[in-house]
Amino acid sequence: MDAWLESGAFGRASVPSGASTGAAEAHELRDGDPDRYAGLGVLKAVANVNHDIAQALGGVDALDQQRVDDLLVALDGTPQLVRLGANAILGTSLAVCRAAAQASQQQLYQRVAQLCGVAAPSLPLPMTNILSGGLHAGRGMDVQDFLAVPVGAATVAEAIHLLARVRTAASEVACKRGLPTLLADEGGLSPGLESGRAALQMMVEAIAHAGLKPGVDIAIAIDVAASTLQGPDGAYRFAREGLQRTGAETIAMLASWVDEFPVVSIEDGLGEEDWSGWADLTCALGDRVQLVGDDLFATNAVRLQRGIAGGVANGVLVKANQNGTVSGTLAVIAQAKSAGYATIVSARSGETEDTFMSDIAVGSAAGQIKIGSLRTSSTVAKYNQLLRIEEHSGAAYAGIRSMRGRHGPR
Repeated sequence: MDAWLESGAFGRASVPSGASTGAAEAHELRDGDPDRYAGLGVLKAVANVNHDIAQALGGVDALDQQRVDDLLVALDGTPQLVRLGANAILGTSLAVCRAAAQASQQQLYQRVAQLCGVAAPSLPLPMTNILSGGLHAGRGMDVQDFLAVPVGAATVAEAIHLLARVRTAASEVACKRGLPTLLADEGGLSPGLESGRAALQMMVEAIAHAGLKPGVDIAIAIDVAASTLQGPDGAYRFAREGLQRTGAETIAMLASWVDEFPVVSIEDGLGEEDWSGWADLTCALGDRVQLVGDDLFATNAVRLQRGIAGGVANGVLVKANQNGTVSGTLAVIAQAKSAGYATIVSARSGETEDTFMSDIAVGSAAGQIKIGSLRTSSTVAKYNQLLRIEEHSGAAYAGIRSMRGRHGPR
């Protein structure tokens, strides 16, 4: 998506796609023509940008991001942006924001900070995929992702270096064990281990193999993506283990992992509509680790408010394409922060080389970012943008203080 202003300022943006998606996400419009890109073409979304959206935004002040986004949402007229497509609307919203930054002679993170009312942008604590399963790796493991969190780092540059060491070490450990080193969707390894416990053991081995201390230099985050494991009866099916677990048994499994391994964050530990189970999970582990809602909250203010009111989770994963606009995404971040929830700006499995999310994480002072592994240009571009911002801004590094549970504020 390209946006031009009367002043000549220009902004360009591209929108990612997710493999593991929540039912409450904004709608990604695809063509559905099986003879063109296996049905995944976006000519309909492009036509919506070039016609309905372009006509509606002609003459609108690009510096008024809220008005731009409100017009886009009203033009679509559906709760999940089904008519025009969230990909068309978000691409427009992002491009206009970038053009406005250029027109104002601002860095993009500075423009985001202005929109958020953030006086002191901060550099986020990154976490990156090391081992992957679930929908990110053809169900090679039941649990979707095991991530490294550089809790011992003092800067973004140091954090990225530590993550690279662990990712390289994990490949070496896999080779030594005779396991496959094929890449999953987000650049992690897909070793096809038989259980979550086995994956955690390999994570600890990889951290040590990198010459680092588990829990001191590098901790572990888990994305269970439990909605993809849950059947119509509410039970969670761990096919690789040949086991079926109730919600209570799944909570007990996660608690045992926290007891045994340096786990500091658990994402989507239960299904996206298992609200009572989430309340039990939060009661059991919310004081010990960060409990992050992705499919649960879907970067949706109404769902997040339900979680806040019910004391469910203590962190929210923020994905702009789940929401559909820049203003809506930043509003969810502000809502979560005001309630004391951690905010983790996240990439998708189908990423582009657009680095906007890095600027959102810094400008909104989100505190954390989840990009993907240091293996593809789409992810490395975002890490490089963080490094550029670190050099340019002089902003403080959020580090482990941004986490919840025993590692940060409630």
